[in-house]
Amino acid sequence: MKLMTHITAVALAVASSGSALAAQFEFTSKLTDGDTLVLFQATDTKTEFKFLDKDTRTQLNKAVKATAFSAEYGKSLEVLAPIDSDYDRIVLVGLGETDELTIAKMAKLGGNVHASLAQKKANKVVMAFEKVSGLANNSELAAQFAHGANLRDHRFETYKASKTTTSISYTFDVADDNATSKLYKQLANIEQGVFLARDLTSEIASEMTPVDFAQAAKSLEQYGVKVTVLEPNEIKALGMGALEGVGRGSKDGARLVVAHYKGSDEAPIALVGKGITFDSGGYSIKTGKTIALMKGDMAGAAAVLGTVKAMALNKTKVNVVAVMGMAANMVSENAIAPGDVLRTAEGLNVEVLNTDAEGRLVLSDAMWYARKHFNPEIMIDVATLTGSKIRAVGDRYSAIFSDDKHLVKELTMAGKQVNEQVWRLPLGYKDMLKSDIADLTNLGSGGPGATTAASFLQHFAGDTRWVHIDMAGNELSSVAAGEVPTGGTGYGVRLLSEWLLSNQ
Repeated sequence: MKLMTHITAVALAVASSGSALAAQFEFTSKLTDGDTLVLFQATDTKTEFKFLDKDTRTQLNKAVKATAFSAEYGKSLEVLAPIDSDYDRIVLVGLGETDELTIAKMAKLGGNVHASLAQKKANKVVMAFEKVSGLANNSELAAQFAHGANLRDHRFETYKASKTTTSISYTFDVADDNATSKLYKQLANIEQGVFLARDLTSEIASEMTPVDFAQAAKSLEQYGVKVTVLEPNEIKALGMGALEGVGRGSKDGARLVVAHYKGSDEAPIALVGKGITFDSGGYSIKTGKTIALMKGDMAGAAAVLGTVKAMALNKTKVNVVAVMGMAANMVSENAIAPGDVLRTAEGLNVEVLNTDAEGRLVLSDAMWYARKHFNPEIMIDVATLTGSKIRAVGDRYSAIFSDDKHLVKELTMAGKQVNEQVWRLPLGYKDMLKSDIADLTNLGSGGPGATTAASFLQHFAGDTRWVHIDMAGNELSSVAAGEVPTGGTGYGVRLLSEWLLSNQ
């Protein structure tokens, strides 16, 4: 049975590199045949669509007037069975103000338009995109629209008896087809990293244990990524008592998974991911229906692994290593108990006041390992860490913590570019982590929970430039919107990829 689990994980990781049912995209210099024609209109630009037949154009203009279509961003108008046209439908999409049309808005628009066309059962869609302009050039906007559409098209249907059997083929009429194709190829590689992260997060906990995650990570070796997996005895021998302790309650124990893509000889960037494949809370057990969502508590690890895949596929000239502390936080006779003390590899002893504050424990040893073995220039940890973060900024932002204002600024800008926004929260309240019997506790005795958790992690950053991203609430979506379908979101892959590509 366990062999089947391993095969499932590896197949899942490999399958994310492409699907026969995925949307298809072609960029050309002319309009082609299809069943659906998509036109675009900005609020501040008069587009006459002279390439349409006169009667078709008259019908479209009449529909625009009758519906008072104003071309606001995201609004659309559909004309069915247009007169003297080979298309079954024409869809007019509003772009809003030209000087407000960003690549982020275009990607989101692509996702929403794709979802609408899929619902209409469109099959072959022609995009009249040549005259579209905004704050980026025509090629960038077209590539981002396709990017958003394909991100929204992704689906996790492993456990559905009735699976999606249709797909949409897009042809874009653009100003420069070669430039657009080149730009989209880079985005398509980032998509593969997102899809990997989504699939790993969406997979059920019994099929995505630390062992399975490690096997999935191994699939990146085909792209030139060096993958190392440390097992419980090796973890313990290195003194990583926090990671080993959290994994002690599960049958397979913890794993440390390291995926290193060395695209340059510069000092590496370390991405550290929290990988709790299921979080029961341990003896401080979770209650309520949200426990069913705890398969997503490894989304930070999935995000950093997906980012490494994206960089490797793009052959980016960057030295990046993902270090992922993997464990299932379970209840058993071997599990740690509230009040236990764990010794971290940093040499600090932690009194475990709450076994449900386990993410910071696995991260503490993973951060130490990243510093000790790779001496990174910058270290960024990504984790679904605290409910406090959700109460502070909700699920439309992740929370970012750092004393390095330049890194905060860079990551904030990167997030805006890809619709994965971050909001800075303060570090502090370290005095709330004092313990009577150890060096510190794993739970603050007061103060904001997201901040005390971040301040706990700061003990393990050393002198390295460091950022903590708390993405709790961003990992799973129950409502599809923009580029994001339901299920695992892959949050963090595009944020980190954009930052790496912008600063290489």
